[in-house]
Amino acid sequence: MLRSWWLACVMLACGVYVAVTQEVRGVAVTEFLIFLVLAVLFSPLVFPRSLSAGQAQQRSARDGRPIVYWRPGCRYCLRLRLRLGQRAGRAYWVNIWRDPAGAAAVRAVTGGDETVPTVVARGEAVVNPEPAWLLQRLTP
Repeated sequence: MLRSWWLACVMLACGVYVAVTQEVRGVAVTEFLIFLVLAVLFSPLVFPRSLSAGQAQQRSARDGRPIVYWRPGCRYCLRLRLRLGQRAGRAYWVNIWRDPAGAAAVRAVTGGDETVPTVVARGEAVVNPEPAWLLQRLTP
């Protein structure tokens, strides 16, 4: 669990440090807010609720929704998530840092690496897909 939050905690700690050491209060507050936004963006909070790889695979087999394997702190995962907007909830999200089976599924697709985001949609696996590619597969 801590592995998922370490980058967010580092950003928050940096923000607190900068705010405490700044002599100009207005600048300190602004810099703290910037670090706070970064902490939220790098946390698991921005992503839909994660499932285990087994749950996601079972549900995907039933309804055909894509599975997105991701990890906190990954800027490519964040880019994909933000570009999907509210439609991100139509996919199943698996945090590979919280689920060893998810990490194993990614390694099987990528040839041993844990490169994310890796998306499996309709039997096709793509590493770091364009958001438009996934959006096409999210339509019912």
